Amino acid sequence: MTENQSQHDILTDTDEMCQEPHKHTCLVSRAKAHILENDKLDPLCDIFKVLSDPTRMRIILALVDTEMCVCDLADVAESSQSNISHQLRQMRQTGIVKSRKEGKSVFYSLDDDHIKTIIVQAVNHVAHMR
Repeated sequence: MTENQSQHDILTDTDEMCQEPHKHTCLVSRAKAHILENDKLDPLCDIFKVLSDPTRMRIILALVDTEMCVCDLADVAESSQSNISHQLRQMRQTGIVKSRKEGKSVFYSLDDDHIKTIIVQAVNHVAHMR
């Protein structure tokens, strides 16, 4: 093991597998109770797919405490208005953001406090990791 390698880095596939076949029936049953049906699991996965893009994450972080129009979001995310509109459309389809029209402007905000909680918790987790 080199100076920069941790024990975790040198684990092999067999190190991560059970060496003896056995089941912890109680634990398996309890874990299965948390697994969602596909009609709920697929939309959940879609949310995390949308959240995994850096441009969309910049938009979401900008919207944590305020609403903004596309041109302001483009400035914050350092991207074109066309790209931001495309990203917002995807986020609106998955229920991450909502829009409000005022005159000729459209303002975007996070859809609800659940999304804000997910983002704030993720940011706190990243800060905690370092």
